[in-house]
Amino acid sequence: MDTFVQKRPWTDDNEITSPLKQLKSEGNQEEQLLEEADDLFQKLEEEVVYSTGEEAMVQVFGKVYNIPRKQATYGDSGLTYTYSGVTRLACPWTPTLEYIRDSVTKITGHTFNFVLINRYKDGTDHMGEHRDDEKELDPSSPIASISLGAARDFIFRHRDARGKRRGRRIEPVKVVLAHGSLLLMNSPTNTFWYHSLPVRKKILLPRINLTFRRILPACKDSKLL
Repeated sequence: MDTFVQKRPWTDDNEITSPLKQLKSEGNQEEQLLEEADDLFQKLEEEVVYSTGEEAMVQVFGKVYNIPRKQATYGDSGLTYTYSGVTRLACPWTPTLEYIRDSVTKITGHTFNFVLINRYKDGTDHMGEHRDDEKELDPSSPIASISLGAARDFIFRHRDARGKRRGRRIEPVKVVLAHGSLLLMNSPTNTFWYHSLPVRKKILLPRINLTFRRILPACKDSKLL
């Protein structure tokens, strides 16, 4: 399994480094998940129930849009996660999600109590540029992202290189997320870098992405909006 971890985004006032560096394998757990990727994909296709109706929509600048992909949330009992104007309640862990969660914990050394699942039917499904900086997220915990299915480009863009008021010329960082790969986003990635999964019309096959997170205990009993 390809594993990446965030580097320091700032070295000094004049230099910006990449948000990622590749890690060497530590044992056989990564290779085991890679070998099981096809089977895990099929099991998730059978087990995961995706959101519909209002839960399949997001709010951006006061306007409501259909999400350009399918989404589902699973995790420990009572956990909720609010983003883009929608609060989602965690469904109980399925056997396959528990297995993947525990495997990710063995690889990374971090524990997770929640997972956001995105299913992209093909290259027209996508994810806009954003940061995972919601108040529910434990700032000391990384976000671990597992990719299954079609390989897709994952783009990082520095916050100072966005929009008309961008202050620096900082090149975007592209990572190809392959079938069975693991991406580990450590703090402060989501402070300095936005990320997106752009449209790739030549991609005809589906992809499932699982982002394992740690929700703060104080947010466990949050009421749905």
